[in-house]
Amino acid sequence: MKRLFLYLVGLIVLLSQSSCGYNSMVSKDQAVKAQWANVQNSYQRRSDLIPNLVNTVKGAANFEKSTLTDVINARAKATSVQLSGDNLTPENIKQFQEAQSQVSAGLGRLLAVSENYPELKANANFQELQAQIEGTENRINVERGKFNAVTNDYNGYIKSFPNNLFAGMFGFKEKPYFEADASAQKAPTVQF
Repeated sequence: MKRLFLYLVGLIVLLSQSSCGYNSMVSKDQAVKAQWANVQNSYQRRSDLIPNLVNTVKGAANFEKSTLTDVINARAKATSVQLSGDNLTPENIKQFQEAQSQVSAGLGRLLAVSENYPELKANANFQELQAQIEGTENRINVERGKFNAVTNDYNGYIKSFPNNLFAGMFGFKEKPYFEADASAQKAPTVQF
């Protein structure tokens, strides 16, 4: 009888520990998914601005068509790569990031080439869209930073003792971070 009582008390303590840890793991997992949605929302905002920018630039005479085509194609590819909060693996994030990097590169070329077109630079719509895109790039950076912060919180929680004992039992796995592109490690060359 005494042994049964000790087992019962041990089971109650174990279940109460796992319940508290489990609920926190669920909460932190949902925070990672919600923050990933914020990252995607910022990328979507940028994607939504691109058609307006392209249409404004098309109005400029003799503008490089290949640059516009590159931006349009990169946007199409980036919007075709969908990644939900449930599929956050290093490979999926890398694929998503590569598609978004092509959009960033295309926009960078588009804005750099626009410097050669005084009538485009003077266009108020172009200036406004350029400012919107720059602001959106800042938002993307902020949201990626927040994503890494909540991912760090989640990963630290499920790896700490005794949560690590229950995390594997309940299927909670480490989430990947959003990492910089390899090309970001090299400082850009600016020539005048």
